[in-house]
Amino acid sequence: MARRKVKLCYIANDSTRKVTFKKRKKGLLKKVSELSTLCGIDACAIVYSPYENQPDVWPSHHGVQRIVSQFKRMPEMEQSKRMVDQDSFLRQRIMKCNDQLIKQMKDNRKQEMTALMFETLVGRSLHPLGMMDLNDLGWTIEQYLKDIYKYQSNTNNRMNMVAGSTAAVLLAPPPPPPAPAPNHGVMRTVGESSQAAASSIDQMEKQQWFMNLMSPEASYNGDDLMLPFRDTCHTPHQSNDFLP
Repeated sequence: MARRKVKLCYIANDSTRKVTFKKRKKGLLKKVSELSTLCGIDACAIVYSPYENQPDVWPSHHGVQRIVSQFKRMPEMEQSKRMVDQDSFLRQRIMKCNDQLIKQMKDNRKQEMTALMFETLVGRSLHPLGMMDLNDLGWTIEQYLKDIYKYQSNTNNRMNMVAGSTAAVLLAPPPPPPAPAPNHGVMRTVGESSQAAASSIDQMEKQQWFMNLMSPEASYNGDDLMLPFRDTCHTPHQSNDFLP
């Protein structure tokens, strides 16, 4: 549950004022003790009240006398440099409240003119408006136009950057072709490869003919003894090493 904001003014009721004094005094002495302990500074408090004969002091009478004596040894200008009494405190609060009020009035006026601008876009007439309202409306429209132009400029810059990067990628030179695989020092032309293949086929045919000739189950006539010495690649005629 949120705490209710206390109105800063004199409490007219005696019993309520007494209860408030006791609670606030206890909190004040506790805050002074915490400030001195956490920050390691010299601090003291003296509280007079109509409800007690002796004032309440913190931390002790000796400690209060020491700190007051230290304060009196300071130059007079230094003593009053940050001194605040009730009147000064109230003036500071009034000035702060006035600044907050002016800021809030400006924000309200800006929102009012913004709403009026959008209403004029849907057909609201400007004839009932005074000169001050028209000036504020014109200023609001100018601010919105500046924001639109700024957003448009940023968008164009981003699009140009994207287009430039894309063009750079498209205009980049192609990668170099892959290096040829190593051939381990063997270099042959097309003609040499064809001649070697033909010679290998011819040798295989000769071996098959010899195996058939040496087979005892085979019988040949005169035509069967013709040797296939001519290949299909038109190689020159060679002598047969198997003839007697």
